[in-house]
Amino acid sequence: MELLRIDSVSKFFFTPGRKEDHCVFRDLSLSVREREFVAVLGHSGCGKSTLLNIVAGIDTADQGYVYLDGKQTAGPGLDRMVVFQNFALMPWLTVFGNIRIAVKAAYPRWDRKRIHDRVQKYVDMVGLSGAEGKRPAELSGGMKQRVGLARAFCVEPRILLLDEPFAQIDALTRGVIQEELVRMWTKTGITIFMVTHDVDEAILLSDRILLMSPGPNAKITEEVPVNIPRPRARTTVIEHPAYYAVRNRIIKFLSRREDSASDAEKVGMVA
Repeated sequence: MELLRIDSVSKFFFTPGRKEDHCVFRDLSLSVREREFVAVLGHSGCGKSTLLNIVAGIDTADQGYVYLDGKQTAGPGLDRMVVFQNFALMPWLTVFGNIRIAVKAAYPRWDRKRIHDRVQKYVDMVGLSGAEGKRPAELSGGMKQRVGLARAFCVEPRILLLDEPFAQIDALTRGVIQEELVRMWTKTGITIFMVTHDVDEAILLSDRILLMSPGPNAKITEEVPVNIPRPRARTTVIEHPAYYAVRNRIIKFLSRREDSASDAEKVGMVA
């Protein structure tokens, strides 16, 4: 069943000195089914994060609409929780406090014990038991992102939006948290919409990968199904016969777009 629908969305930015507004993407449409894990992949600067911010209600589209459960969205909401690449934790709050503030916002009528139990459940789920009293300055990047995931999952949103959530985490820790994310997604059944520029991450995590062309006027130009059975692990996914077929298709797409941009620059078509 369709959960999220992005319908002919366009976004423009005004740049002083230019005769026309800069078009980030135009008439962009896609859909995400309930319980699905979908990734949008493209070069840096193609508008992936802008698209995610529009879905989250943090930014607004200049044209088109976003629908969740068949209803047009307007502004941010707890039905669309975001995990950011820069962690976005409140530095004066503890691990427990950063998660608790989300639970209180989502369930204002709950008593203190019920809130406490919900927070502790997700602290335990992300492996931060014993670190409840630490503040963000005392945490590693991986621990900070675990807090972000716990804060997002604990309110049980209709869709979880991931904005390159592992970009600032070292490679070894990144792999561990990616597998924890899949475990939480499998356990909760929450739909996930992620933007990334990491090919291997997209293949490991996603059911479908949507390939976004470089801007301006970016579009979703290809859809790549990831027909690799779950559960997947970083150490074994590369052994599946479909892995390199999917990876090579994506690499060719990205390389083709790079070559096109380079050729355009040579003939003066790109400012």
